[in-house]
Amino acid sequence: MFGGNETLVAVFYFEGLTDNRRLEIALFVIFLVVYTFTVLGNGGLIFLIVNEPVLHTPMYFFLKHLSFVDICYSSVIIPRTMSDFLSAEKAISFVACAFQMYFFAAFANVECLLLAIMAYDRYAAICKPLLYYIIMRREVCISLTAMCYACGFFSSMIHAGNTFTQIYCKSNRISHYLCEPPPVLKLSCSDTSHTELVIFAIVGINSSASVTLVVISYMCIFFNILDIKSAQGRRKAFGTCSSHLFSIGILFGTLLYMYMRPNSSYLRYQDKVVSVFYTVIIPMLNPIIYSMRNKDVLLAFLKVGKLTCRKNYS
Repeated sequence: MFGGNETLVAVFYFEGLTDNRRLEIALFVIFLVVYTFTVLGNGGLIFLIVNEPVLHTPMYFFLKHLSFVDICYSSVIIPRTMSDFLSAEKAISFVACAFQMYFFAAFANVECLLLAIMAYDRYAAICKPLLYYIIMRREVCISLTAMCYACGFFSSMIHAGNTFTQIYCKSNRISHYLCEPPPVLKLSCSDTSHTELVIFAIVGINSSASVTLVVISYMCIFFNILDIKSAQGRRKAFGTCSSHLFSIGILFGTLLYMYMRPNSSYLRYQDKVVSVFYTVIIPMLNPIIYSMRNKDVLLAFLKVGKLTCRKNYS
């Protein structure tokens, strides 16, 4: 690629998580185990929700899509990173880097919006129990989910588009293991202040909208729970929200740390660790968080397990 008398970057090279060959082999095994658990855990949760009538409720409808997004979200990053652990060059083309950033940002945005919608669903279930199935009827659930996907992929188009319309003619070594805006923009030889502002605004709008919906929903839930007289009723109400609040806390916290700050404050090693947490660990944790603390999911899992055993013995 050429522009005037300057040679533009056509291929990027990742520095990766480490340059220690033995550690890379160990990380390959760890990432393989984590990715396997992520796909099987989220895939199993989708299978249960689709095949068990007791799980055909609005909450599990959104959880099914959250699991699907988690599989896609991790699949954009982990297989590529695993192949880089076994490669000396860790090269990625300019176009492939743009696509990785686009789909990674898209699924991350969809996940944040889905978690916010799930907070509204918990509000309707706890604060408006008699009207719950009217408020969260199937058409509404489908519309809300479609809106999450549309907003996520549209904002990601702006996100990645602004990053890759910059001129890259300096170093082509990305100080990271994936194509994220902060480390990629540091390689640009043009003024990135406008792009940083646009990314900050997009992430800010998505995050503030999601956080606002979550905060308002849970404020209403909290005050409603305080009106419940029995301690058992309060524990049950808090129990239905704890898993969701935990997922929101760890995902929003790490994403806000990465994107809601100036590019100048980018810290190479610290940010790699944070990125591993929300690109690798969180997609694996979600099915554990939502299934181990959920009686309906556990009962459905046991039911499927018993049916499988009967088929094997018959």
